Amino acid sequence: MWTYIFTGSGFWNPIWWLASFVIVAIFVYSFFGSEVKAKYSPDKVKPFLSGWDEVNKDAMQVKASNIYWGFTKAMSGYYRFLDRCHTGIINDYVVWFMAVMVITFIAFITA
Repeated sequence: MWTYIFTGSGFWNPIWWLASFVIVAIFVYSFFGSEVKAKYSPDKVKPFLSGWDEVNKDAMQVKASNIYWGFTKAMSGYYRFLDRCHTGIINDYVVWFMAVMVITFIAFITA
């Protein structure tokens, strides 16, 4: 009656997997189907700041330059080199892409 597929590490039964999938799908559908809709209120969408009022957003955010200051300071020579390479002109990026592709192609042929 039950069709098992035996492998080196156990067995696999497609009917059990299908039944498990159906049970999980019913559980997920019932869980998300019973979701209670919340009423909109301007106070509900405000960020929680431990009871403090929100001030200017620029004053609240930690800038990425502050977070990665040590890393960018240590790698400043590399970043200066990258700034000179990145011109923003699409033709330069295509040339770099083609050069990398040629080098990769040569590496694969000679290997």
